[in-house]
Amino acid sequence: MNQSIKKTLKIILPLLLGVFLVWYSLQNVPLEIIFEYWNKADKFWVFLGVFLGLLSHLSRAYRWRFQLEPLGYDIKFGNSVMAVFATYLINYTIPRAGEVARASILTNYEGVPFEKGFGTIVSERIADLLVMFSIILITLFLQFDFIYGFFIEKFNPVKIVSALVAVTILIIAFFRFIKKSKSKFALKARSFINGLIEGALSVFKMKKKWAFIFHTLFIWAMYLLMFYVTSLAIQDLEGISSGAILIGFISASFSIAATNGGIGSYPIAVFAAFAIFGIEKDPSYAFGWIMWASQTLMIIIFGGLSLIYLPIYNRNKTKD
Repeated sequence: MNQSIKKTLKIILPLLLGVFLVWYSLQNVPLEIIFEYWNKADKFWVFLGVFLGLLSHLSRAYRWRFQLEPLGYDIKFGNSVMAVFATYLINYTIPRAGEVARASILTNYEGVPFEKGFGTIVSERIADLLVMFSIILITLFLQFDFIYGFFIEKFNPVKIVSALVAVTILIIAFFRFIKKSKSKFALKARSFINGLIEGALSVFKMKKKWAFIFHTLFIWAMYLLMFYVTSLAIQDLEGISSGAILIGFISASFSIAATNGGIGSYPIAVFAAFAIFGIEKDPSYAFGWIMWASQTLMIIIFGGLSLIYLPIYNRNKTKD
């Protein structure tokens, strides 16, 4: 397939999927019902959720400086903050383009070589991925009885065990193939896996590793808290269990990767998770939309201001 067609499809398909999922979501719960829930929502909790989200982004910007210091670059906190917000905003248009733009901003305004800036972004994503997997494992441990009971009730136990055995065999076979094969795919996969391991271990070689680890945990604590406190805004979600919050958060987090910034997929992912706990459709979808819309509006405002203010903030550097 032509490379230009591939690039076009990578941009268009997630957007089309997002539009379809928005339509699908609104077919299940009409817009007027969502507005009705918004009008009744306790706005204090919504704005507190936005504030916690803002703290997580500021912490991410501050954490980034720890990664760049060992490379010999002491970047301005203002540039780091604006680059982070610009990343999130641009990712709503073209998937993963924000990361490229973020590294480019450092190159333009701080003189950090693109490949070095981009490398730090990849390593921080690895750290985030490890925390996400940790949250999943903790959730599985805390909610094992419920999750196990749910799958036993919905599916044949023999089929579940067979599926787990089959998946385990496939994983083992995949890693053996990656280890021994000389194919292009195997070499790329091996390089990626080695990069993950190297990136994860590089944290412990960092001068301010404990500060980096603290900010990483703080970022994800804010993500989880903003999800929880925003749920308090919806009266029909009063008394929601910690299990529903954890599984809803995990499901919603993965939805962000499915479409640009979770457009359309976020409320559906929330509903799918909450439905396991018997939570009704209307408040689940309404919460998903309110949660996604409030955080997205914050990104649009601060991301837009960042893109406008970056050249002004660095006007002396630009002149030089």
